[in-house]
Amino acid sequence: MLSLSGVTKQIGGLTAVNNVDLQIGADEIVGLVGPNGAGKTTLLNIISGIIPATAGVVTFNGEDITGLKADRICHRGIAKTFQIAKSFPDLSARQCVLIGVLFGNTHAPGMQEARKQALEILSDVNFPQEKADTLIRNLNVVELKRLQLARALASKPKLLLLDELTTGLNPKESKEAVGLIRDIRDRGVSILIIEHVMSVIMGVSDRIVVLDHGEKIADGRPYEVVNNQRVIDTYLGDIDAF
Repeated sequence: MLSLSGVTKQIGGLTAVNNVDLQIGADEIVGLVGPNGAGKTTLLNIISGIIPATAGVVTFNGEDITGLKADRICHRGIAKTFQIAKSFPDLSARQCVLIGVLFGNTHAPGMQEARKQALEILSDVNFPQEKADTLIRNLNVVELKRLQLARALASKPKLLLLDELTTGLNPKESKEAVGLIRDIRDRGVSILIIEHVMSVIMGVSDRIVVLDHGEKIADGRPYEVVNNQRVIDTYLGDIDAF
C-alpha cells in the first residue's frame, strides 16, 4: 500500500531523515519508535504532505505522491493525527468532525447525511455523545485525543498515521485506545503509529520500525526488534523491562 524509497529530509544543516525505506501493507499496523529527535514525526509529516522530502520517493497504492500537498494526499486516502491534540477552539466537536466528512475526501455527502456521519464517527471512537456540541476549548485531554482520531477517520482514510495517540493517557485509557486502533484496522485501515510506550507498541503492532538519528536501524516483528542488540543499545536499554 505505502512504499518509501530513499526518503531524506534536510532542515538547515541537519539531516532529520536519512535515506529511509519503508513499506506498509494492507490491513497492517506498523509501530514507529526511536529516541526523541530520531525523525519519526518528520517522516509522518513527509508521508502526509505537511512538509516535502529533500530526496526520495513516496508511493501510495501504486501512485507517486512525492511532493503533493497535504489536501491532495488526504483525498487519496492518508489521514494523520498530531502529537499535540489541538483543534479549532471555537467549533464544537461535531462541527470539527463534520468538516472532515465534507472536505476530507472527494465524495462528500449532503449536509444531512454528513451530520449523521459525524455523530456516528464520534460514537465509533467512544467520544461522549453528550459533549458532541461542546466547544473544543472546553474538552479534556482524553476527549481531545478521541476527537482528533474522529476527525482523521472522517476523511475515510485507507492509511492512518497516528502520532503519539496515547501520550497523556492513563493505563486504562491507553488500553481503550489500543482497542480502538485494532477496531480501525479490522475495518480495513492500515496504520502507522508513533508511540513511546513500548507496552502499547508491542501489544498492537504487526511490525516495528526503529529510527535513530534519522536512519532506520531495525524493521521486523515486535520480539525480533526488542531483542535486536543495536535497538537495545540505542533506545530500549534494559530488555528485561519488557
